[in-house]
Formats: sequence, C-alpha cells, structure tokens
Amino acid sequence: MNKPYLNVNDLSFEYPDGFKALENITFTLSKNERVAVLGPNGAGKTTFILHLNGILGNLDEKIEINNLKYSQENINKIRKTVGLVFQDPDDQLFMPTVLEDVMFGPKNFGYSIEEAEQNAVEALQKVKMLDYAEKPPHHLSFGQKRKVAIASVLASKPELLVLDEPSSNLDPASRRELVEILKNLDISLILVTHDIPMALEICKRSIILNGGKITTDDETYKILKDRTTMEDNRLELPFGFALHHLDE
Repeated sequence: MNKPYLNVNDLSFEYPDGFKALENITFTLSKNERVAVLGPNGAGKTTFILHLNGILGNLDEKIEINNLKYSQENINKIRKTVGLVFQDPDDQLFMPTVLEDVMFGPKNFGYSIEEAEQNAVEALQKVKMLDYAEKPPHHLSFGQKRKVAIASVLASKPELLVLDEPSSNLDPASRRELVEILKNLDISLILVTHDIPMALEICKRSIILNGGKITTDDETYKILKDRTTMEDNRLELPFGFALHHLDE
C-alpha cells in the first residue's frame, strides 16, 4: 500500500451530554483511494466525517492529512484540503444564482474573482450543471441541487472529497447520474452511505462503523458477502440484489 495520505490516530469524541460517538478510531487512506463508510443509524458516521473537516473535535492533532496536522492554526488549510458535501444540499446553497453559489467557496479561500469563476465553471462542467449557471438554486430539483452542492465543494480544489449520504432522496435516474459523476472524479473520496450498491460500485474498500468503533475494514465485496458481518452491523443488501454479482 502507498504511504497513508490521511491518518486518523486513536480518535475519540464525546458529546456534551455524555454520549460517546467515537471510540479509539484509527484509520488510514491512501492518495486517490475511495472508501465507503457503512453502518447503522447512530453509529458515528457523520460525527467521524465532521472531524475530517475540522467542524467537530478539539483539533488535538489526532488527525493528519498530507503531513498537515489538525490544529487551530491549520484550520483554513484543512477545510480547503478536505471538501465536505452535506446530506442536505440546502445547507450549502444560499446565493442568488448557481454560479455565485459555486464561486463562494473559492472566493472564501482566497482565489481571485477570475480564478473563482474559472474554478466554478470547471466544477459545474464536472457535474454536468453548467447550463444552469444563471438559475436560482431554489428553482432546481433535489437531484440538481445535490450536483451543484458537490460542484460548490469541488470548485475550491480539495484533495479529499467527503460525502454524507449523497444518494439519499434521489430518484433512480438522478442516482445513476451521480454515481457516474463520482466514478469519473480524479480525487480521494470518502463516501458515507446506506446505499450498498453505490458503495460497491464506487469504493473498492469499506469500513463499518458501529457503536462509535470501526468493526470491519476490508474490501467492499468481501464485506457484502459475509452474512454474519452484515447482520451483526445491521446492514442489508437490497431486495433482489444478486450475490453472484459480488464474485470476482
């Protein structure tokens, strides 16, 4: 394996009410690797990825990405390096037009207006939404908003893209478009999802979070073929999903 690009070393986190969301998480990611984060509701998946973007946690250097320690002085570099796409695109879209929304991130990270616009155009092309650049985001369908939200993160040129349940609430055609977009991105990727077929198609490797701990770290198809592991972690293949598709 290549030298780890992302290192998470013995990370734990407890919410103010005493709930232990993460316990002793140790995790590595190689450059350009794609990993799915699977697990039941309440397992700590979203808490984990919020730490990767520096939103949660006390930045005590339990995490390091590309030799950049997680500390308060590095927080802007961390948030530029790790692009986080939230589950609800309305949490990320608030400007009058799609183009302005996608330009917001790069402008905030110090790109010039010209560079921000060029980055935004490139990002919208990647998600096939450039034709909607002058549209108000609130006029878009949910699937279109999801793609624009991804573009708004890509425009800041992150090195790692982290997505929280990107296929939720999408119709089948929109989901298929999203899968193809993500497969074609040349970027390290962490995908939190309940969408087992999407995890299999995009990510060769998966981890399972359950009870705030990583219970499994293996190739995605091996996890999905292990009935005991799936049942123990409250995971289930979709009805009609043929197991022979998982054979090498």
